[in-house]
Amino acid sequence: MADDNIKTRVLENYARIARQGGTCCPAGTGDEPSQAGARAGYRPEQLGAVPDQANLGLGCGNPVVRAGLTPGQTVLDLGSGPGLDALLAAERVGPRGQVIGLDMTPDMIARAEANAAQAKAANVRFLLADLEHLPLPEASADVVLSNCVINLCPDKRAVYREIFRVLRPGGRICIADVLLERPLPESLAQDPKAWCA
Repeated sequence: MADDNIKTRVLENYARIARQGGTCCPAGTGDEPSQAGARAGYRPEQLGAVPDQANLGLGCGNPVVRAGLTPGQTVLDLGSGPGLDALLAAERVGPRGQVIGLDMTPDMIARAEANAAQAKAANVRFLLADLEHLPLPEASADVVLSNCVINLCPDKRAVYREIFRVLRPGGRICIADVLLERPLPESLAQDPKAWCA
């Protein structure tokens, strides 16, 4: 399947989730977003510290707790969705730090901005972006976070090149994602629904 078809399918699926709510793969777990968040490693106090609409149960881990964020850092959240990880990171880096959430879905950006406004998070902003072409200068981030998003990108090498381009010397990445233990059957790899399930 062509990369553009994959991106279009992913964008349409996540735009629908942003507008209607729900998780990306409820059939697999049957979880509500709060249950999915707990299953992914978010503590109740973390989920309670952000607007309910910031947690759609889209992550597969909790990169914020493992990232070692400190006050004053600049954090980039790739595929920020409704803003859960960006808002949690914004609290950790404090008013002298900043968090930039990037997402390819305009509906998710709108939802994340509404969640940031509700949370009164002045040190976070959200930008519409393709993760294979980050709209940031070189060496502009101390930490790059990503939560169950890079697997959705057809050109993963381009994503990692961009991550290393925007990281400052000594910067770090903290990624929660799914990966394959063996190659997918070609029929599944070419199935547009499989890229969003």
